[in-house]
Amino acid sequence: MPTFTTPDNTTLAYHATGDGPPLVCLPGGPMQASAYLGDLGGLTAHRTLIRLDLRGTGDSATPENPASYRCDRQVDDVEALREELGLDRLDVLAHSAGANLAALYTARHPDRVARLALITPSVYAVGITVTAEDRLSTARLRQSEEWFAPAYTALESLTTGRPAPDAWQTVAPFWFAHWDEQAKAVRAAEEEQRNDEAAGVYGSDGAFTPDATCPALAAFAAPVLVLAGEMDVAGPHPAMAEYAGLFPKADLVVQAGAAHFPWLDDAERFAAAMVSFLAGDSV
Repeated sequence: MPTFTTPDNTTLAYHATGDGPPLVCLPGGPMQASAYLGDLGGLTAHRTLIRLDLRGTGDSATPENPASYRCDRQVDDVEALREELGLDRLDVLAHSAGANLAALYTARHPDRVARLALITPSVYAVGITVTAEDRLSTARLRQSEEWFAPAYTALESLTTGRPAPDAWQTVAPFWFAHWDEQAKAVRAAEEEQRNDEAAGVYGSDGAFTPDATCPALAAFAAPVLVLAGEMDVAGPHPAMAEYAGLFPKADLVVQAGAAHFPWLDDAERFAAAMVSFLAGDSV
């Protein structure tokens, strides 16, 4: 397992798997170990995935200063990884909360990013508002599911800012296209792999400055893919379309039948979209 040292002398680990040109992968959570990304639906057959364990997660060390968990302060970690890999430019894939880090890195180092793939991205770094009704209308696509009624009620409580007890556990089926044993295992592992202390700092005051980030992204001329899940309540279609619109050269792909983890919901379709984008083909 390779490691490298960041500017603040924290030792971080990354995992390289697969064949082909490197693709740097930034996990979500926030602050969850990168193991859950797996082979990203078989993408390892086409690219060497470089899965970064963010500081304090997975096989990476815990930093001396917990304030360094803040998202903007981890931009230097990604740049240190680029230097470790000896690459002039990176192809970057970021999932969920990891998209915030990817956006900040791209805004600060636009000349270091060759292609940027944002998978069901979180929108905090760019200041997009996701409305309650957009979340709920997306959720209603699942109303035939046997678990729908209590999960929908819990989601309603979350959108009002007055969450019911155990609301986050109750809404879990919405994150997956199929609430089966695989999905339940992924969900259970998430609880073990996430650094809750770090997650609490990740988006704390000062982490995100959309007024500065968005103009920088508007000047980013390299190709961007925003891949959304048709049934993803975390990233409903209007917000994802707005996100893609921030870039001058971005494609929005909505994966049919997918939720927040599209490579689990339909591995073949996800991998095909990613391979096309990374090869420069139309997706």
